[in-house]
Amino acid sequence: MKLDSTGVWYFLDGMPAKEAADVAKRIEDLGYSALWIPETVGRDPFAHAAWLLANTEKLVIATGIANIYNREPGVVVQAQKTLAEQSGGRFLLGLGVSHKPLVEGLRGLTYGKPVATMRSYLEKMSASIYRAVEPEEPPPTVIAALGPNMLALSRDLTQGAHPYFTSPAHTREARSILGADPWLCVEQKVILETDPERARAAARVAAKTYQPLPNYRNNWLRMGLSEEDVSGEGSDRFIDETFAWGDADTIKARIQEHYDAGASHVCIQPVDPGGAPGKLDWNVLEALSDA
Repeated sequence: MKLDSTGVWYFLDGMPAKEAADVAKRIEDLGYSALWIPETVGRDPFAHAAWLLANTEKLVIATGIANIYNREPGVVVQAQKTLAEQSGGRFLLGLGVSHKPLVEGLRGLTYGKPVATMRSYLEKMSASIYRAVEPEEPPPTVIAALGPNMLALSRDLTQGAHPYFTSPAHTREARSILGADPWLCVEQKVILETDPERARAAARVAAKTYQPLPNYRNNWLRMGLSEEDVSGEGSDRFIDETFAWGDADTIKARIQEHYDAGASHVCIQPVDPGGAPGKLDWNVLEALSDA
């Protein structure tokens, strides 16, 4: 598998399956190398990935991320290898520990220490038995990693890391921990809007879901932001460090900053400049396309 161009990260759960397939095809036609799909309380990411893979030809479908608390390690290995074999190696497994409020508050499960829990999960995956036709190449796994210990784990036990909601400075720090070879697949939210007030207003709508979650807050503080920056509506500094907004050239420059800082792949998440949740902004995807 080669992620040889920028990808797209997006929620497709609000779309009927046929529309989601059409979106994936159009993203493929625009020249993006991968489509990253999350898992929260919507579609099963593996079943959905199978549908998207069946309706595309070259596009890599990646989970960004599948929640390890939602299924046993051996089941994930079965899904990963099945999808990789069926698609000719176009499935990328992204795993994560999710967040304590979701795991305990929503699922009623016990949230363990993140790094130790992920390590144990990956080790159990490695020990799992799979007796079916294997993919031609071992399918890759990346993990959602923000802090230094999880980044080190991604370096040691997987193909690399998938940081979410960070900055080029974080990318540079992540690369220094990973070393030269592991994959560093960075998510970047983008808004095609040159008016600062409108762009930051749209960003604040997108950010509010994530601001209460401890894993993100802790990482933003490690990045040098303050509690005041990441609380309430979020400061302009917080928005400007974690969102790329402006015209197409300005956004492309931010994406290039990630590559210059050591990213091996950047997946952009289009944010509607009007702040409408769930509205896919094709204008920014077309403006940033390599096609």
